[in-house]
Amino acid sequence: MGDLVYEIGDSLYVNLTNRCVNDCAFCIRRTGPGVAGSTLWLDEEPPARDYVRAIGDPGRYREIVFCGYGEPLLRAAELAEIAGEVRRRSTTPIRVNTNGQADLFLGRDVLPELLGLVDVFSISLNAQDNATYQEVSRPAFGDKAYPAVIEFARRAVRQFPRVVLTVVRVPGVDVEACRKIAADIGAEFRVREYIDSGDRYLEDSGRPESGG
Repeated sequence: MGDLVYEIGDSLYVNLTNRCVNDCAFCIRRTGPGVAGSTLWLDEEPPARDYVRAIGDPGRYREIVFCGYGEPLLRAAELAEIAGEVRRRSTTPIRVNTNGQADLFLGRDVLPELLGLVDVFSISLNAQDNATYQEVSRPAFGDKAYPAVIEFARRAVRQFPRVVLTVVRVPGVDVEACRKIAADIGAEFRVREYIDSGDRYLEDSGRPESGG
């Protein structure tokens, strides 16, 4: 059984699932079993109560981050339950790292269900246009995926305290064009360097840069 949670610095990361609707060319899970000494491949998807137990006292951490070897919003109900318990026990900020395709794989707008629970959405923009997104992210939903990401980000900006769009610096991705997309939406923007091992993941923990 893999790790349900893992620490990086003074933040705690929650590994909800190994399922994902993207098959990103740069995904770190291609390179090893985990990051920061963790093992993130799960034998099953445990219930929310197991995660609450694994988190313990959330007040010990600077931030609780839903981010592991999969897309956390695929388990939106469990995420909301866990986040609600974190919120009940502490004032620790809660971040969700997502590919932004929840509308497609859930078949509904999940954002209203997360109001008051999530402080920050970090959304993987990944590309400046649909064609590049197909090459880089290889989404199961094909050409529907990229417009869904943009729409999800637009709605999130209107409803949540902080939204960050991210890209990984890989060939074919126009970082400046992506920066403009983030600025037009009203989100912050962060460029992540390509990481080829779990050990190097620790080197990429800087704060998001402003999208202007």
